[in-house]
Amino acid sequence: MNSKISNQLKEKYEALNQDVEVHLEGLLHSKPIDYWDYIQTDALLNLQVQRTVFPDEMVFIMYHQINELLFKMILGEIEQVAKNDTVDALFFSSKLMRISRYFDMLTSSFTIMKDGMDVEQYNKFRTTLTPASGFQSAQYRKIEFASTELINLIDKRFRDTIDRNSSYEHAFEHLYWQAAGKDYKTGKKTYTLTAFEARYKDEFIRFTKFYQNNNLWTKFKGLPKDSQTNKELINAMRHYDYTVNIKWVMAHYNTANHYLKINGKTAEATGGSEWVKYMHPKYQKRIFFPDLWTEKEIETWGTDI
Repeated sequence: MNSKISNQLKEKYEALNQDVEVHLEGLLHSKPIDYWDYIQTDALLNLQVQRTVFPDEMVFIMYHQINELLFKMILGEIEQVAKNDTVDALFFSSKLMRISRYFDMLTSSFTIMKDGMDVEQYNKFRTTLTPASGFQSAQYRKIEFASTELINLIDKRFRDTIDRNSSYEHAFEHLYWQAAGKDYKTGKKTYTLTAFEARYKDEFIRFTKFYQNNNLWTKFKGLPKDSQTNKELINAMRHYDYTVNIKWVMAHYNTANHYLKINGKTAEATGGSEWVKYMHPKYQKRIFFPDLWTEKEIETWGTDI
Protein backbone atom coordinates (compact mmCIF):
# COMPACT_ATOMS: atom_id res chain seq x y z
CA MET A 1 0.00 0.00 0.00
CA ASN A 2 1.15 3.52 -0.80
CA SER A 3 2.85 4.79 2.38
CA LYS A 4 1.18 8.19 2.09
CA ILE A 5 -2.29 6.63 1.95
CA SER A 6 -1.37 4.24 4.74
CA ASN A 7 -0.36 7.13 6.99
CA GLN A 8 -3.50 9.09 6.13
CA LEU A 9 -5.67 6.08 7.00
CA LYS A 10 -3.84 5.65 10.28
CA GLU A 11 -4.31 9.33 11.15
CA LYS A 12 -8.00 9.19 10.22
CA TYR A 13 -8.83 6.21 12.44
CA GLU A 14 -6.61 7.32 15.31
CA ALA A 15 -8.57 10.58 15.36
CA LEU A 16 -11.70 8.46 15.79
CA ASN A 17 -10.00 6.34 18.47
CA GLN A 18 -10.27 3.36 16.16
CA ASP A 19 -7.80 0.61 15.21
CA VAL A 20 -6.98 0.99 11.52
CA GLU A 21 -5.95 -2.69 11.32
CA VAL A 22 -9.46 -3.80 12.30
CA HIS A 23 -11.01 -1.65 9.57
CA LEU A 24 -8.54 -2.91 6.98
CA GLU A 25 -9.34 -6.47 7.98
CA GLY A 26 -12.99 -5.71 7.44
CA LEU A 27 -12.20 -4.98 3.78
CA LEU A 28 -11.22 -8.64 3.39
CA HIS A 29 -14.81 -9.67 4.10
CA SER A 30 -16.77 -6.92 2.37
CA LYS A 31 -18.07 -7.40 -1.16
CA PRO A 32 -17.54 -4.94 -4.03
CA ILE A 33 -20.29 -2.37 -4.47
CA ASP A 34 -22.67 -2.83 -7.42
CA TYR A 35 -24.73 -0.15 -9.18
CA TRP A 36 -28.03 -1.71 -8.12
CA ASP A 37 -26.97 -1.89 -4.47
CA TYR A 38 -25.58 1.64 -4.39
CA ILE A 39 -28.67 3.17 -6.03
CA GLN A 40 -31.02 0.79 -4.18
CA THR A 41 -32.71 0.06 -7.48
CA ASP A 42 -34.92 -2.77 -6.26
CA ALA A 43 -36.26 -0.71 -3.35
CA LEU A 44 -36.80 2.30 -5.61
CA LEU A 45 -38.74 0.34 -8.22
CA ASN A 46 -41.02 -1.17 -5.60
CA LEU A 47 -42.23 2.12 -4.15
CA GLN A 48 -45.07 2.53 -6.66
CA VAL A 49 -48.38 1.22 -5.34
CA GLN A 50 -51.43 1.84 -7.52
CA ARG A 51 -54.93 2.27 -6.14
CA THR A 52 -56.61 1.44 -9.46
CA VAL A 53 -56.07 -0.71 -12.56
CA PHE A 54 -55.47 2.25 -14.89
CA PRO A 55 -51.91 2.15 -16.29
CA ASP A 56 -51.58 5.95 -16.43
CA GLU A 57 -51.87 6.10 -12.66
CA MET A 58 -48.32 4.73 -12.62
CA VAL A 59 -47.17 7.78 -14.60
CA PHE A 60 -48.83 10.03 -12.02
CA ILE A 61 -47.23 8.26 -9.06
CA MET A 62 -43.71 8.06 -10.46
CA TYR A 63 -43.76 11.65 -11.69
CA HIS A 64 -44.58 12.92 -8.21
CA GLN A 65 -41.96 10.68 -6.64
CA ILE A 66 -39.35 12.13 -9.02
CA ASN A 67 -40.49 15.62 -7.99
CA GLU A 68 -39.96 14.78 -4.33
CA LEU A 69 -36.42 13.53 -5.06
CA LEU A 70 -35.64 16.81 -6.84
CA PHE A 71 -37.12 18.76 -3.92
CA LYS A 72 -34.71 16.90 -1.64
CA MET A 73 -31.80 17.90 -3.89
CA ILE A 74 -32.93 21.53 -3.78
CA LEU A 75 -33.19 21.53 0.01
CA GLY A 76 -29.67 20.10 0.18
CA GLU A 77 -28.29 22.99 -1.86
CA ILE A 78 -30.16 25.62 0.18
CA GLU A 79 -28.89 24.06 3.42
CA GLN A 80 -25.29 24.51 2.25
CA VAL A 81 -25.92 28.26 1.97
CA ALA A 82 -27.93 28.46 5.20
CA LYS A 83 -25.28 26.76 7.32
CA ASN A 84 -22.28 28.51 5.78
CA ASP A 85 -21.10 31.51 7.80
CA THR A 86 -18.68 32.70 5.12
CA VAL A 87 -20.90 32.81 2.03
CA ASP A 88 -19.59 34.95 -0.82
CA ALA A 89 -21.18 35.99 -4.14
CA LEU A 90 -19.49 33.20 -6.14
CA PHE A 91 -20.60 30.43 -3.76
CA PHE A 92 -24.10 31.88 -3.50
CA SER A 93 -24.46 32.17 -7.31
CA SER A 94 -23.25 28.63 -7.93
CA LYS A 95 -25.76 27.15 -5.48
CA LEU A 96 -28.62 29.25 -6.84
CA MET A 97 -27.91 28.17 -10.40
CA ARG A 98 -27.88 24.53 -9.31
CA ILE A 99 -31.26 25.03 -7.65
CA SER A 100 -32.61 26.84 -10.70
CA ARG A 101 -31.51 23.99 -12.97
CA TYR A 102 -33.49 21.58 -10.79
CA PHE A 103 -36.54 23.83 -11.11
CA ASP A 104 -35.97 24.24 -14.85
CA MET A 105 -36.13 20.46 -15.06
CA LEU A 106 -39.29 20.39 -12.92
CA THR A 107 -40.90 23.03 -15.14
CA SER A 108 -40.13 21.39 -18.47
CA SER A 109 -41.05 17.95 -17.14
CA PHE A 110 -44.67 18.93 -16.63
CA THR A 111 -45.30 17.96 -20.27
CA ILE A 112 -44.92 14.39 -19.00
CA MET A 113 -48.06 14.97 -16.96
CA LYS A 114 -49.90 17.31 -19.31
CA ASP A 115 -49.41 15.28 -22.49
CA GLY A 116 -48.48 11.92 -21.00
CA MET A 117 -51.73 10.73 -19.43
CA ASP A 118 -55.07 9.84 -20.89
CA VAL A 119 -57.62 12.41 -19.69
CA GLU A 120 -60.37 9.82 -19.27
CA GLN A 121 -58.10 7.54 -17.23
CA TYR A 122 -56.94 10.44 -15.06
CA ASN A 123 -60.46 11.61 -14.27
CA LYS A 124 -61.31 8.08 -13.13
CA PHE A 125 -58.28 7.26 -10.99
CA ARG A 126 -58.11 10.77 -9.49
CA THR A 127 -61.30 10.09 -7.52
CA THR A 128 -59.41 7.45 -5.53
CA LEU A 129 -56.85 10.08 -4.49
CA THR A 130 -59.37 12.08 -2.45
CA PRO A 131 -58.67 13.77 -0.04
CA ALA A 132 -54.94 13.94 -0.88
CA SER A 133 -53.68 17.12 -2.54
CA GLY A 134 -50.46 18.37 -4.12
CA PHE A 135 -50.28 21.21 -1.62
CA GLN A 136 -49.48 18.55 0.99
CA SER A 137 -45.89 18.28 -0.28
CA ALA A 138 -43.97 19.07 2.92
CA GLN A 139 -40.66 19.36 1.08
CA TYR A 140 -42.01 22.03 -1.26
CA ARG A 141 -43.30 24.01 1.72
CA LYS A 142 -39.83 23.73 3.26
CA ILE A 143 -38.26 25.05 0.05
CA GLU A 144 -40.47 28.12 0.37
CA PHE A 145 -39.63 28.58 4.06
CA ALA A 146 -35.91 28.23 3.30
CA SER A 147 -36.00 30.66 0.38
CA THR A 148 -37.50 33.79 1.89
CA GLU A 149 -38.76 35.54 5.00
CA LEU A 150 -42.10 34.31 6.29
CA ILE A 151 -43.87 37.60 5.55
CA ASN A 152 -43.42 36.95 1.81
CA LEU A 153 -45.40 33.70 2.12
CA ILE A 154 -48.35 35.23 3.92
CA ASP A 155 -51.67 35.33 2.06
CA LYS A 156 -51.68 38.68 0.25
CA ARG A 157 -55.01 39.59 1.85
CA PHE A 158 -53.44 39.53 5.34
CA ARG A 159 -49.86 40.61 4.62
CA ASP A 160 -50.39 44.12 5.98
CA THR A 161 -51.71 42.81 9.30
CA ILE A 162 -48.67 40.64 10.09
CA ASP A 163 -45.18 41.82 10.97
CA ARG A 164 -41.97 40.44 12.49
CA ASN A 165 -43.49 40.66 15.97
CA SER A 166 -46.33 38.29 15.07
CA SER A 167 -46.08 34.81 16.54
CA TYR A 168 -45.12 31.87 14.33
CA GLU A 169 -48.48 30.33 15.18
CA HIS A 170 -50.39 33.39 13.97
CA ALA A 171 -48.26 33.74 10.83
CA PHE A 172 -48.64 30.04 10.05
CA GLU A 173 -52.42 30.35 10.14
CA HIS A 174 -52.20 32.98 7.38
CA LEU A 175 -49.73 31.37 4.96
CA TYR A 176 -50.94 31.64 1.38
CA TRP A 177 -51.52 27.90 0.90
CA GLN A 178 -53.89 27.82 3.87
CA ALA A 179 -56.37 29.31 1.38
CA ALA A 180 -56.41 25.90 -0.31
CA GLY A 181 -58.26 24.38 2.62
CA LYS A 182 -59.60 27.07 4.91
CA ASP A 183 -62.69 29.26 5.07
CA TYR A 184 -61.34 32.50 6.60
CA LYS A 185 -64.85 33.72 7.46
CA THR A 186 -65.63 30.73 9.66
CA GLY A 187 -62.12 29.45 10.34
CA LYS A 188 -63.23 25.97 9.29
CA LYS A 189 -60.55 23.79 7.71
CA THR A 190 -60.90 20.89 5.30
CA TYR A 191 -59.82 17.41 6.29
CA THR A 192 -56.96 17.74 3.78
CA LEU A 193 -55.52 20.78 5.56
CA THR A 194 -56.21 19.42 9.05
CA ALA A 195 -54.43 16.12 8.29
CA PHE A 196 -51.49 17.97 6.73
CA GLU A 197 -51.08 20.18 9.79
CA ALA A 198 -51.40 17.25 12.18
CA ARG A 199 -48.52 15.56 10.36
CA TYR A 200 -46.20 18.52 9.73
CA LYS A 201 -47.13 21.69 11.62
CA ASP A 202 -44.76 21.24 14.57
CA GLU A 203 -41.97 20.27 12.19
CA PHE A 204 -42.65 23.32 10.01
CA ILE A 205 -42.55 25.69 12.97
CA ARG A 206 -39.18 24.27 14.10
CA PHE A 207 -37.89 24.52 10.53
CA THR A 208 -39.00 28.13 10.07
CA LYS A 209 -37.44 29.21 13.36
CA PHE A 210 -34.02 28.31 11.95
CA TYR A 211 -34.64 29.55 8.43
CA GLN A 212 -36.21 32.85 9.46
CA ASN A 213 -32.64 34.14 9.88
CA ASN A 214 -30.92 31.74 7.50
CA ASN A 215 -33.14 31.73 4.41
CA LEU A 216 -31.70 32.69 1.02
CA TRP A 217 -33.16 36.22 1.08
CA THR A 218 -31.83 37.04 4.56
CA LYS A 219 -28.46 35.51 3.70
CA PHE A 220 -28.30 37.68 0.57
CA LYS A 221 -29.11 40.82 2.54
CA GLY A 222 -26.31 39.96 4.97
CA LEU A 223 -23.66 39.91 2.25
CA PRO A 224 -21.24 42.83 1.80
CA LYS A 225 -22.66 45.64 -0.34
CA ASP A 226 -20.39 44.85 -3.28
CA SER A 227 -21.74 41.29 -3.31
CA GLN A 228 -25.35 42.52 -3.12
CA THR A 229 -24.74 44.56 -6.28
CA ASN A 230 -23.00 41.70 -8.09
CA LYS A 231 -24.88 41.40 -11.40
CA GLU A 232 -24.30 37.67 -11.74
CA LEU A 233 -25.68 37.01 -8.27
CA ILE A 234 -28.68 39.33 -8.77
CA ASN A 235 -29.48 37.62 -12.08
CA ALA A 236 -29.24 34.22 -10.37
CA MET A 237 -31.60 35.41 -7.61
CA ARG A 238 -34.11 36.79 -10.09
CA HIS A 239 -33.92 33.69 -12.26
CA TYR A 240 -34.63 31.45 -9.27
CA ASP A 241 -37.52 33.64 -8.06
CA TYR A 242 -39.16 33.81 -11.49
CA THR A 243 -38.61 30.12 -12.22
CA VAL A 244 -40.13 28.92 -8.95
CA ASN A 245 -42.93 31.42 -8.45
CA ILE A 246 -44.08 31.91 -12.04
CA LYS A 247 -42.75 29.38 -14.56
CA TRP A 248 -42.96 26.24 -12.42
CA VAL A 249 -46.22 27.27 -10.75
CA MET A 250 -47.83 28.08 -14.11
CA ALA A 251 -46.66 24.79 -15.62
CA HIS A 252 -48.38 23.07 -12.68
CA TYR A 253 -51.44 25.30 -13.02
CA ASN A 254 -51.80 24.68 -16.77
CA THR A 255 -51.43 20.93 -16.31
CA ALA A 256 -54.13 20.89 -13.62
CA ASN A 257 -56.35 23.04 -15.82
CA HIS A 258 -55.86 20.62 -18.72
CA TYR A 259 -57.34 17.74 -16.71
CA LEU A 260 -59.81 19.57 -14.50
CA LYS A 261 -61.49 21.70 -17.17
CA ILE A 262 -64.64 19.72 -17.84
CA ASN A 263 -67.36 21.07 -20.15
CA GLY A 264 -65.95 24.56 -19.79
CA LYS A 265 -66.01 24.43 -15.98
CA THR A 266 -63.11 23.91 -13.59
CA ALA A 267 -63.51 20.83 -11.42
CA GLU A 268 -62.65 20.81 -7.74
CA ALA A 269 -59.23 19.45 -6.82
CA THR A 270 -58.97 16.11 -5.02
CA GLY A 271 -58.34 17.81 -1.69
CA GLY A 272 -61.31 20.13 -2.20
CA SER A 273 -59.04 23.17 -2.61
CA GLU A 274 -59.91 26.37 -4.43
CA TRP A 275 -56.71 25.71 -6.34
CA VAL A 276 -57.08 28.43 -8.98
CA LYS A 277 -57.03 31.22 -6.39
CA TYR A 278 -54.20 29.95 -4.22
CA MET A 279 -51.98 28.64 -7.02
CA HIS A 280 -52.02 31.36 -9.69
CA PRO A 281 -49.17 33.84 -9.01
CA LYS A 282 -51.19 36.89 -10.06
CA TYR A 283 -53.50 36.41 -7.05
CA GLN A 284 -50.96 35.81 -4.31
CA LYS A 285 -47.89 37.54 -5.80
CA ARG A 286 -45.51 35.17 -4.09
CA ILE A 287 -42.08 36.75 -4.50
CA PHE A 288 -39.05 35.46 -2.62
CA PHE A 289 -36.79 38.47 -3.23
CA PRO A 290 -39.12 41.49 -3.54
CA ASP A 291 -36.43 44.20 -3.49
CA LEU A 292 -34.84 42.78 -6.65
CA TRP A 293 -37.92 43.58 -8.74
CA THR A 294 -39.30 46.91 -9.94
CA GLU A 295 -42.74 48.15 -8.90
CA LYS A 296 -43.98 47.49 -12.43
CA GLU A 297 -42.65 43.93 -12.40
CA ILE A 298 -44.36 43.25 -9.08
CA GLU A 299 -47.60 44.82 -10.27
CA THR A 300 -47.70 42.57 -13.36
CA TRP A 301 -46.34 39.47 -11.54
CA GLY A 302 -47.75 36.31 -13.09
CA THR A 303 -49.67 38.07 -15.90
CA ASP A 304 -47.06 37.68 -18.64
CA ILE A 305 -47.17 33.91 -19.03
